[in-house]
Amino acid sequence: MKLTRLVHHVTAVVVGDRTAYAGGTLTVSPDEAAAVMASPALADVRVSWASPGDAVRIVKVLDAVEPRTKGRGGAGMFPGLLGPAHPQGRGRTHVLRGAAVVVAGHLPRAQEAVIDMSGPAAPLSPLAATHNLVVEFTPAPDARWEDVDIALRHGALALAVHLADAALDAPPDAVEELPSVIGRRDAGAAGAAGGALPRVGVVTNLQTQGTFKDAFVYGRSFAGALPTLIDPDELDDGAVVSGQFGHPGLKNFTYLFQNHPVVEVLRRRHGHDLEFAGLMLSPEPVDQERKGLVSAHAAKLCAVAGFDAAVVTKEGGGNADGDMALKMDALTEFKIPAVGLFAEMAGPDGTGPSIVVPPEKATGMVSTGNYDERLVLPAVERAFGGAEIALLDRPATDEVELPTAVVYGSLSPLGWGRLTCREPAA
Repeated sequence: MKLTRLVHHVTAVVVGDRTAYAGGTLTVSPDEAAAVMASPALADVRVSWASPGDAVRIVKVLDAVEPRTKGRGGAGMFPGLLGPAHPQGRGRTHVLRGAAVVVAGHLPRAQEAVIDMSGPAAPLSPLAATHNLVVEFTPAPDARWEDVDIALRHGALALAVHLADAALDAPPDAVEELPSVIGRRDAGAAGAAGGALPRVGVVTNLQTQGTFKDAFVYGRSFAGALPTLIDPDELDDGAVVSGQFGHPGLKNFTYLFQNHPVVEVLRRRHGHDLEFAGLMLSPEPVDQERKGLVSAHAAKLCAVAGFDAAVVTKEGGGNADGDMALKMDALTEFKIPAVGLFAEMAGPDGTGPSIVVPPEKATGMVSTGNYDERLVLPAVERAFGGAEIALLDRPATDEVELPTAVVYGSLSPLGWGRLTCREPAA
């Protein structure tokens, strides 16, 4: 089995009467977009383009989705949400690379999240480098917030498919073949030095703390589940969809699951200096007893799957540190070296304790940046998602000072991050 990506690069975007794609230009019809997003829970939907370099700020960002389709209407994309929950990760998937559907607006429990399309904060968010179709919305007067959340999730996924459908008849700019790693062990595979290649896998924790702080696997909440081994190619077809709106800098939004950075690196290195052993999904429970149970199961499953080493990722703040630490220690007990990607919460000057719950046995840790470090964002011409930055009670277009934690995806525990460190000047 294998998945083939047919990649169409989006280099320009416009608004028009009909949604279309040609020669790298993606045209969106606002009327068509509103029709795709229509729901009894939404009184109004508005769409606007925000492109790299624009003097635009997007606030109250909820989720982002890369446009993808497997045929007219999706044909299996986002299983369990747009269609039957059948296993995916095979066949042909069309990808509009360089574009994203971004939903922005108020939901309960959603923490303020900001994307600056230009200026010093732009390099810190992956979505500052994409052409973003920003979806703003007004809830229906009598709608429950839970229904608004569902409507936005289904609508954004359907809109992403609608955009990608426009490229189905266009020749792809690139074709990427992704052989399945499930059940495949390259017997006798050796590196340049002639030794057997180590089998390295990924353990990805999904935040599962109830409504507005949840993740969906094949359309179902992953809360209450035990760790599950899946084919990494299933991510490409939308098997994992975000439904959590806390910790913006640490958020694993749907776009990042579709392009899981650690998975992408291990795919590229497979057969060279390692063998990609697979991907495990694990929930992040809120109670200590279940955290221990899930961690023990995850480590045992990694051992059964033949992992020689694992990269462990998380979602969320201090509570998620506990999940990471327990899993890394449990893996160590099985003699499986584990490397965890942690964001630090070390105070604005970086001198505080950096991790809320560190591992006791495992020692491989990578910092994705300091949650508390302050940034000054210059004023912008336009803002989408809201008129104010709620965290500061300031107009969304003003010059503002914010912690890095507020910049969407800036401390990515899935490995996207661009932050680095250096020795202080003498």
